[in-house]
Amino acid sequence: MWKNKRYVVGPNPGGKSCVLTEQVPNTMHEPGHFNRAELWWTAEMPVDNTITEDRSLCSKTREPVAMGATFRALELLPDDQDIERHKKIVERLHHTVGAKHMPTAEDYAKHPSMHRTDTLDFIVCVRGEIWLVTDTDEVLMQPGDCVIIRGVNHAWSNRSDQPCLLMGAMLDAKPSM
Repeated sequence: MWKNKRYVVGPNPGGKSCVLTEQVPNTMHEPGHFNRAELWWTAEMPVDNTITEDRSLCSKTREPVAMGATFRALELLPDDQDIERHKKIVERLHHTVGAKHMPTAEDYAKHPSMHRTDTLDFIVCVRGEIWLVTDTDEVLMQPGDCVIIRGVNHAWSNRSDQPCLLMGAMLDAKPSM
């Protein structure tokens, strides 16, 4: 489970910057597979910084809404060696988060977590290591490595024996395909 705090900084009633909240963010947990924390979410561009409620609580889907953005932390545990169980867990996740594009049999054959979003994603590997899987490539990402995903198929494969922490922002974008 995600236990790190999230600090939200904004103006106090006198217009001075201050820490408005200090708490654990909105989280999703699948034992043995992943921990996800929605750190922030918006529904507009440019972002309206006058909105005072906890925007992370508004996030209900994998992708941000039209003209929106999501900032997320994703901790991925080592791949489940039972491929069918892994696939079923990911299929359930796709339905829970309202995936726009369900993976094909070919996608699942490449990796059980293969999926596609219509977003522009900026993702950094913070801790551990993870294989980024695309339709044609696989690259090992280590701490400090980043990837920009432009609305295409991708998967995360943790082939190590330790969790991997990814941090990233997803921006609403025109579909690339």
